[in-house]
Parts: sequence; C-alpha cells; structure tokens
Amino acid sequence: MSVTAVLAIAVFAGAYVLIATERVNRSVVALTGAAAMVIIGATRGKQMFFSESAGVDWNVVLLLFGMMVIVGVLRTTGVFEFLAIWAAQVTGARPFRMMTLLIVVTAVASALLDNVTTVLLLAPVTLLLSERLRTNPVPFLLAEVMASNIGGTATLIGDPPNIIIASRSGLGFVDFFLHLAPLVLVLLASFIGLCYLFWGRHLHYDEDCANEVMRLQLRDTITDVRLLRRMRLLLAVVMAGFVTHSITHVEPSVIALIGAGAAIGVSGLPSQEYLHDVEWETLLFVSGLFIMVGALVQQGVIGDLAASVGRVMNGDYLAGSQIILVGSAALSAVVDNIPFVASMAPLVLDLVGPAQGVSPPRESLWWALVLGADLGGNATAIGASANVVVTGIAKRHGHPISFWTFAKYGVPVTLATVALSAPYLVVRHFILT
Repeated sequence: MSVTAVLAIAVFAGAYVLIATERVNRSVVALTGAAAMVIIGATRGKQMFFSESAGVDWNVVLLLFGMMVIVGVLRTTGVFEFLAIWAAQVTGARPFRMMTLLIVVTAVASALLDNVTTVLLLAPVTLLLSERLRTNPVPFLLAEVMASNIGGTATLIGDPPNIIIASRSGLGFVDFFLHLAPLVLVLLASFIGLCYLFWGRHLHYDEDCANEVMRLQLRDTITDVRLLRRMRLLLAVVMAGFVTHSITHVEPSVIALIGAGAAIGVSGLPSQEYLHDVEWETLLFVSGLFIMVGALVQQGVIGDLAASVGRVMNGDYLAGSQIILVGSAALSAVVDNIPFVASMAPLVLDLVGPAQGVSPPRESLWWALVLGADLGGNATAIGASANVVVTGIAKRHGHPISFWTFAKYGVPVTLATVALSAPYLVVRHFILT
C-alpha cells in the first residue's frame, strides 16, 4: 500500500471521527476532508468531477436538487398538510398506527420510485403530522428512512446501488423483484416489530390534539387547488419516468431536473419560494463525502478490500455469498454504499462470470452484494444517501438526529435484517436449486 493510500485512510478516518462526534459541522468536515484528499494527491479534479467510480455521483446530487425544488413547489399548495391530516385521521391519530402506515407507504414507494425521492416527499408530511399532534418526529423519521432502505432493496430502481449492480450483472427488473421482494416482505414485517420494541410503547399521545385533528376538514388544507392539479399531473409524469428508467435509459437526475424546471414554469413562484426547501448543506455534505470515498477508491483501498474477499472465498460460493453479505453490510455502514458498490461490482463480476448461463450458487454473490450494501446502509447516518437527506431535513426543522442516535437504532435493524437475509440466500440459491 502506497504512502498516499495510507494518508487517504487517515484523512477519511479523521473526518469520520469528527462526523461521529458532531463537534464540527458535518458539511465543513466533508468539504475539508475532500480538500485534504486533493492536497495529499489522493485524487484530482478530473477524478473528483468526471469519474463514475471515484468521484461525485452527479446523478444522486442532481436528483436530490431537482426533487427538492419539486417539493418546494408542492409545499405551497398545502398538499403535505392534507396528507398529514389524512394519515392521522385514517389511523385514529394513534402514534404507532401512524408509524406503521408511514413505514408501509415508504417501503412500497421506495420500491416503485427510489428511496431518496420517497423520503424527500414523505419527510415534510411527517414533520407536519408530528407538529399537529405535538409528538416528537424523530422516531417517525428514523422509521421512514430505514423502511426506505429496506423497501428500496426489492427492485432494480429502488436504491442507487441496485442500478449499478444491474448494469454490471445483466440482471433485469423482473430478476430483482422475483429474487428480493419475498425477502423484503419478511424484513419489513420484522422491522415493524422492531419499531414497536424501540418506540411503540413510548410514543406520545395527546388526546386533545388528536381530537382536534380528527375534527379537521381535509379540503380546507389545500391552499392552491389549480397549482395542485398541475403538480399532480407533473408528479405523475416524473414518477412514470423513474419507473420506466430501466427501459428508457433516461437518468433519474435528468427526469428530476426536467420536472423541477416544469414545476417552476407552471407555478410562476418567485425563486425564494421554490428554493426554500433545497437542503444546500446536505448537497455539500453528500458531494464532499463522495470525493473522500472516491479518493479511497482511486488509491485502491476499497478495491484491495474487495479483492481480499475473493481470496478468502477461494471458489466456495456458499461461503462467498455469506462473506460478501456480511462484509458489504459492514463496509456500507462506514462508507456511502454507492461508491462502495461501484468498486465491488467488477470483482463480483469476475467471480461470477457473464450473466448468460450463470448457476444459482454463482448468482448468489450478486444478491449478497445487493442485500449487504442496501441493508448495511441502515446502520449509520452516512451509510446511504437517504439517511443523509433525512438527517439534514430534521436538523433544518429543529429536530437534529445525532450520529449515535441513528446508530443506536440503525445497527440493531441492520443486524436483524442481515441475519434474516443470510439463511434466505442459502435456501434460495443452494437448497431450492
């Protein structure tokens, strides 16, 4: 290992400690860490901004920006207030019933769209719901973001790492759904049970607030019916674009940016209105994080870790699937799962071989990588892009979620879901073949 690689590891480790201790603003840490990577020669401008595997993932950053603008326009219509009150009324304003409803809606939406888009749309609803019922929104936000990572595992478009794996492996939308959806249903049911253990008996219930919300008229919450009708049609087109991404090959970021431009056009709102919900700090943090992890990729650190898996595996696909599952989950908890998968996918392709005629035991390595990367992202606040988005939104609205608070609940969820995934891989690919 080169001196530069060692220095890159030191920079990343130092930044990670500062992010975890939260003594310095996380965006400042990420950007300073990115600058340090440039200074030590671990990465350069060309790699930072133009490399798919070792630079900023503009597809994620611009997807975030575009959807934030769309959310900003939607906010002015009152639709989030409408959805919050509807969720309260349909569940009788009982906190855990509302949490369960939000978990299910989030998981399904994350499978059909993607987890980042889903949390951007549902987080404002959750905050308004909690405000109306005078309850702490943090448990609801944590439950939603973890449900989004679990639900997004089920389909090719549900989580960004899945798209990377699909492009490398040749696996299609139907393959992802048939292999992973049954397991995701089990994981989701287990997750709801964990949420009850975490929060179910401790969620605050204010009977006066609940009764007040139950008496509200839903139609009174919509402040701009004409704009809402236009945005409803526009949002349907954007969502259709996301769902058909694997067919049209139009990047989600392009769809989001076109949607954002159209939303600005049909609304006629001043810039301060539709830019109000753009989480600039989150976008900077995500970009800095991509650069730091990309520098590790550029220096071969991630690749060396991935190659060590192949050596330990030594042709044993059963053991290899379990090693990749657990190892991917552990590493995705520490680094963002998108650059990790981008670095790991070529190694798995070398181990598995071309998609045509691959046996189930060999193919299990791809599914192990999907499950490990997606579910491992739940462990920490920086393990997945959706986590970064939700913690950023929570902080902006006065409900900061610390690194350790997220890990307190995220680590047990990750351990439980990975533990359930391990026997599933064995049964699905080594016994029922």
